[in-house]
Amino acid sequence: MKRRQFCYSVLSLVGVSSCSSLPGSGPGARDVASKATASLRETATSAFKYVSVDLTQQVLAVLGDPGPGSFLRSFGKGRSGPPELMVGVGDTVSITIFESQSGGLFVPNDAGSRPGNYVTLPSQTVDQKGYISIPYAGAVLAKGRTLGVIQADIVKRLSSRAIEPQVVISVTSQASNEVTVIGQVGSPGKLNINSGGDRVLDILSRAGGITNAGYETFVTLQRRGTKATIYFLNLVDDSKENIYVAPDDTLYVYQEQRSFTAFGASGNSGQFKFEQEHVLLSDAVGKAGGLLDSQADPGQVLLYRLEHRANLEKMKVNLSAFAPDVLEVPTIYRANFRDPSSFFVAKKFFVHDRDVLYVTNADQVELFKFLTLITGIVGAAASTAADAATTRNAGRYLSQ
Repeated sequence: MKRRQFCYSVLSLVGVSSCSSLPGSGPGARDVASKATASLRETATSAFKYVSVDLTQQVLAVLGDPGPGSFLRSFGKGRSGPPELMVGVGDTVSITIFESQSGGLFVPNDAGSRPGNYVTLPSQTVDQKGYISIPYAGAVLAKGRTLGVIQADIVKRLSSRAIEPQVVISVTSQASNEVTVIGQVGSPGKLNINSGGDRVLDILSRAGGITNAGYETFVTLQRRGTKATIYFLNLVDDSKENIYVAPDDTLYVYQEQRSFTAFGASGNSGQFKFEQEHVLLSDAVGKAGGLLDSQADPGQVLLYRLEHRANLEKMKVNLSAFAPDVLEVPTIYRANFRDPSSFFVAKKFFVHDRDVLYVTNADQVELFKFLTLITGIVGAAASTAADAATTRNAGRYLSQ
């Protein structure tokens, strides 16, 4: 009977522990959920699908430090050389017309002493409609055409009037084949693309170079509605990412301090800045204060990331649960620090910007928490029973 009364006392204390009379900084989770007008809550399933990957030597062989994006994946496929430059509105061109002998349309018999049978027309600017004007050939379309195509068109128009005409056109001033460079460079502005082609680093160099540390610099390329961002040092390290620019491209250079977040059973929790070119998993654990000896489970050091689908496919991860258009898959990487060899893996695994490092509690810690709770409840129950007995005895004494 006494044991049953003790159990009732414990249960009543548990009920008291959840009431609003206990200290708190605001409403509890149950209060918020129970008093909501409407709610959308995850119950039986996870809010996000994700994959779990153990860090191994085979996984490391696939992964690198690609940064936030890739110019090659976004713009470089199928293009091995510079883009073919077209003449555009506002360009100034110079036209020279040759004839095989004097006495023709442009070189009369009485031309006198001359270095050759040709005439150079006054330079002209491509008008707003995209045309240039050639004597005896009329208005010739130039906009959106290469110099070779324009030359062939003029020759065709003059072939019935001039003596075996040949035409040479050169662009003396460009206004259409330009790249805009803005942001944190030495000299922002518009730059002409050289006829031989310019790569991204060529343009940045001509714009005065970057003004901040390379490990804090990012470059965004915008082209015809498509945009991609790359870590500057990846642009330098990987020649395939240093793609050719195209007319009307915009390059935006900016500074951003990369960081990762750590919490759980680590010495320190919070956001940690890279402040260096690369941060490895071993570095990240160290920056977060290491693993708490009395709390952490070294076999469950987790890193959360949105991983490129192509990388997971190379690892042979089954992605059938994810739609084909999901290019970044929620991924949890697990390092088992109980295995001595895992420390070598951690020294080769790159942490990416905005990764989340989480160190789980050991199972015995959760058990200790539970036992501490039970001990507190039992102690409170015993104290309450003693107080009640003391009160009864005092009452009897006073009544006498």
